[in-house]
Amino acid sequence: MTDDALQRVKFYQTGTQTVGNRLMDADSRTVQASTDRSNAITSGHRACQGCGEALGARYALDAAMRAAGGQLVAVNATGCLEVFTTPYPETSWQIPWLHSVFGNAPAVATGVAAGMRMRGKTDVRVVAQGGDGGTTDIGFGCLSGMFERNDDVLYICYDNEAYMNTGVQRSSATPPAARTATTPAVGDAPGNVFGTGKNMPRIAMAHNIPYVATASVADLHDLEAKVTRAMGIGGARYIHVFVPCPLGWGSASHDTIRIARLAVECGLFPLFEAVHGEVVAVTKIRRQVPVEDYLRPQKRFAHLFREGHEDRMRVEAIQLMADANIRRYGLVDAEDAK
Repeated sequence: MTDDALQRVKFYQTGTQTVGNRLMDADSRTVQASTDRSNAITSGHRACQGCGEALGARYALDAAMRAAGGQLVAVNATGCLEVFTTPYPETSWQIPWLHSVFGNAPAVATGVAAGMRMRGKTDVRVVAQGGDGGTTDIGFGCLSGMFERNDDVLYICYDNEAYMNTGVQRSSATPPAARTATTPAVGDAPGNVFGTGKNMPRIAMAHNIPYVATASVADLHDLEAKVTRAMGIGGARYIHVFVPCPLGWGSASHDTIRIARLAVECGLFPLFEAVHGEVVAVTKIRRQVPVEDYLRPQKRFAHLFREGHEDRMRVEAIQLMADANIRRYGLVDAEDAK
């Protein structure tokens, strides 16, 4: 048997404190497993324990840096990511990074991209980023304008489903029934009301831009791959990343990845890619779970499961939302559904 006919065994590191999979071939490693990764967000930032946003941003920006050959400028909306990485006069950013005000990150990023073109620096790419408040609410108009003009910017939204930095107030990405400071768990219908909010990935798709994707910190390889794919495309691109917040959600700091995975596996957060408004790829659910498995570990939904007063009607309404996603995106094969 020739060497070409042999398949090399890949050894994965487990149970260690090392990063990634450095025992694999170099071309099979993730960005974080590479010794020449950029460490766009370095140590010393002030994120909470278990912060999904800090994790998602590090993977996303390091992947973007590698795809851009180190020629990258990041523009940041006001929010948790901006605050915990840049407590004056310090910064955890090791890349060119700008912050202006809450709602204009897409417009500023557009200006940076245009300025680089005017200076002949066509190899410099631009990434804009913000939380759900700076994306779906305060920055919504600027972002829609960026999409409509098809500006050459990748916008990444880190969605933790509320205004966490200012005290956990509701945003238009807050799910129904969730308890926040402005949707308290009181009255006949405690928590956030049903029938409100925005589905930002689908709004982005409606602009017919070149690339839209959803990602989650539950699958960091998928997040890196989608950022890399987006960086290889010109024009406006949008990636919506699911990033649990232990502080605002009332979940254990060590459960961030588990909760993110449950959101995907129950169907509430579908993972997909779309090109020019059409879905071209989806990540199938490997092991479907009921939405209750996702809701119970979070104190923001505790009022739905009070002993002797369980709100089954609203839990079932959330289940119907997950089921609708599963049908819309084909997340479960017909044979598996049986």
